[in-house]
Amino acid sequence: MSRSLCWLLCVLLTGSLAEAAQRVILQGNGKLAIVKPDGSTEWEMNWGGIHDIHVLKNGHILVQQGAAKVAEIDPVTKKVVWSYDSANQTGNAGKKVEVHAFQPLGEGKLMIAESGPARIIEIDRDGKRLHEIPLKINRPNAHTDTRLVRKLPTGNYLVCHEGDGFVREYEGKSGEVVWEYEIPLFGKQPKGGHGPEAFGNKCFAAVRLPNGHTLIATGNGHSVLEVTADKQIVWKIEQNDLPGITLAWVTTLEVLPSGNYLIGNCHAGPNQPQLIELNPKSKEVVWKLERHATFGNDVSNSQALDVEGNALR
Repeated sequence: MSRSLCWLLCVLLTGSLAEAAQRVILQGNGKLAIVKPDGSTEWEMNWGGIHDIHVLKNGHILVQQGAAKVAEIDPVTKKVVWSYDSANQTGNAGKKVEVHAFQPLGEGKLMIAESGPARIIEIDRDGKRLHEIPLKINRPNAHTDTRLVRKLPTGNYLVCHEGDGFVREYEGKSGEVVWEYEIPLFGKQPKGGHGPEAFGNKCFAAVRLPNGHTLIATGNGHSVLEVTADKQIVWKIEQNDLPGITLAWVTTLEVLPSGNYLIGNCHAGPNQPQLIELNPKSKEVVWKLERHATFGNDVSNSQALDVEGNALR
């Protein structure tokens, strides 16, 4: 059955795009949850706010705990089975530290971006530091030095600097900045707040596409941009481009094996979707999750589950 036919049947059966195709894990309104394709909650536990999340091959959940800890949860027992506290390990005791991004690297290794100390570290399961590079920060702040960070297949790191309004690529060994892109304001003045009324360039996520371009979620810029290596915008969606949808703080970026984009829409308010699956070629919304009553206004990250193939995120 074709995807378009599946989509049509879901709409006919449920009366809403919100009940369509994806099974996802997310956090919002004080709980970590897995939501089934029909929109019902499959699993949940009490958990505070996050900015990053990864489901491991063994089904365990790697997630932020508090300001500076990375925790691994066994979803069966709902207990933390491993953790690493950046506030008190590898020389950070007494410093202001926040962790907003981390990434499992295989073979028990983990990448962690530490805001405050302004560095990326790689550790093993014993907490031993294996590698470290410093980060370039124009406006140092433990809360905004970084948002999402990913290690690329090349070994380089792609870093979203929320406070600076830059995406920077760092060479994996030396830490040299080899590419950077300043999120444009498009001639507008920054405006405070978190919802649709705000505006700025506080970028949240960046994904390196197979064609070498970089897909960027601009946070309170209310947009997603595709940027070439020479910094030209070749594709974008802005705040009011999607019928019936208002983009607010754009967070999650996931490129599904189908080529569709899964986009997080945080702080958008009631009657707005928290997640949007978009066909980038047609700019058509093929699925959305709208569960404001359940998950509130602060769903900042998610991961699609059960995808066939590898997603980029």
